[in-house]
Amino acid sequence: MVFDGIVTRAVGNELDQELVSGRVLKIYQPTETELVMTIRKHGENKQLLISAHPSYARLHLTKDTYDNPKEPSMYCMMLRKYLSGSFVESVEQIENERIIHLHFQTRNEVGDPSVKILVVEVMGKHSNIILIDKERQVILDSIKHISSAQNRHRSILPGSTYIQPPSHQKVNPFCLDGDQLIRKLDFNAGKLDQQLVNTLMGVSPVLAKEIVTRAGLGDHQTYKDAFEDVQHQLLAHQYQPNIMHGKKERFYVIHLAYATEDREDLSSVSGMLDHFYSGKAERDRVKQRAGDLLRFLTNEQKKNKRKLGKLDKTLDDAKDADRYQRDGELLTAHMHLVRHGDKEVEVIDYYDPDQSKRVISLNPNKSPSENAQSLFKKYHKLKKSKEMVEEEKKKTYEEMKYLDEIIEQIDSAREQDIEEIREELQEQGYLKKRQSNTKQKKKPAKPAPEIFYATDGTEILVGKNNKQNEYVTNRLARKDDIWLHTKDIPGSHVVIRAQDPSEDTLLEAAQLAANFSKSKHSSSVPVDYTLIRHVKKPNGAKPGFVTYDNQKTLFVTPDQRLIDHLRKKS
Repeated sequence: MVFDGIVTRAVGNELDQELVSGRVLKIYQPTETELVMTIRKHGENKQLLISAHPSYARLHLTKDTYDNPKEPSMYCMMLRKYLSGSFVESVEQIENERIIHLHFQTRNEVGDPSVKILVVEVMGKHSNIILIDKERQVILDSIKHISSAQNRHRSILPGSTYIQPPSHQKVNPFCLDGDQLIRKLDFNAGKLDQQLVNTLMGVSPVLAKEIVTRAGLGDHQTYKDAFEDVQHQLLAHQYQPNIMHGKKERFYVIHLAYATEDREDLSSVSGMLDHFYSGKAERDRVKQRAGDLLRFLTNEQKKNKRKLGKLDKTLDDAKDADRYQRDGELLTAHMHLVRHGDKEVEVIDYYDPDQSKRVISLNPNKSPSENAQSLFKKYHKLKKSKEMVEEEKKKTYEEMKYLDEIIEQIDSAREQDIEEIREELQEQGYLKKRQSNTKQKKKPAKPAPEIFYATDGTEILVGKNNKQNEYVTNRLARKDDIWLHTKDIPGSHVVIRAQDPSEDTLLEAAQLAANFSKSKHSSSVPVDYTLIRHVKKPNGAKPGFVTYDNQKTLFVTPDQRLIDHLRKKS
């Protein structure tokens, strides 16, 4: 993925067409680095997402839904003060940099017209969203504060004069022709794609490689033609937003001649970005919130593996149990041969078909009878320890399977699912319960499974943790609903809210079951399905554990695009 100057140009052009003259109705800040603005134009509400996330910084129109926190941040309240009710005057890209200026026509405290500029700098970990007063060029506030100690070139603090990021002395690719570009390149030095990146403002390795690919092994003229072909296409805003699906998904705003992956074309630049980034920033937030849980669960699994090693060693020692029993019986049968003080005795081994002789070691301080009793005691002790160890191994394997399921649930969890997982681990005794300062206990919220809709509109419920799995299976589902789960693989409980779903709906639900399982990256994943009436939870079983019968099995290969489609429908 690459949000370079060309992508910025494309999204800036689209926002200029979609938002100019629109009125700002709502502003909220769902996370520390993200803003959502609702802008109404021609009777239609449009949602603009602006993100300064260190890995997923971007801006585009979005159809995703974002939580509106009950308590707005100071930055959000400042934006509401200056921009609520304002009109979008223009959307401007600075040169070909990853910088967009959103100009808002508003009024100041005394009612006079005033223009505020929301500066969006899409620059990886240095990304920022800065509100400035156009007339004074003074920063009113920013989503990230940067002091002069952190950046010698400029400080980004309320009251400071806004200074553009350094330009690195590159040339705007839309301000030179092919001949001028050729004069700037050294064909003898090679690595022409890298030279293009170092020469042209906002041009990433992706576009540089595309120009080199189109030129092939040609001369100056072919490089000039290749550059001007791309330049003319972009000057005319003839974009071809697409997502390339390979080992690693990526996107761009024109078709790349060198790309061999399966390509998905989209109708708009915002649609492409919304589709590509949907869920990625949330997954990052989930990992941060669940970091302590993952570390704890990983350590618990390590402890269980060490425990299994010790239990296996005890089992090896217990293999001698039968030998002690046999020696005790042989000694009892040959008691007449033993004298007090003997250190060993040679007896006939009746258990050996050849009736061979066997030597039994004795304790000379014990009588023959006491030596026999000692052998039987060792036998019973080892036999009992063997039974206990095998039972303990069974419990340890069950616990490891349970913790594996929790780890898998965290991997596909939404933000709201993490707290339920934390509560479950507290209830199961893995974590200490947090002390609440409030005397009045809050009524626990009902689990909220994720809802999908099949292509034909049938509702499909997916549990994203054990609390949701039990709620979906035991409370929400009717007896004749269809229940699905990956066969012998940790995963979600999936329920089709229909007694006789179509074959397509059944396959789509199986896709969901496979996708939200440990085998989501595998092919031909087995998924069992049966009626809810055939699903039972054994007494004393861990949360989310069930048994079932009368099942049939489907084999599906998870398709993320289908999952996204079913999610969008909901």
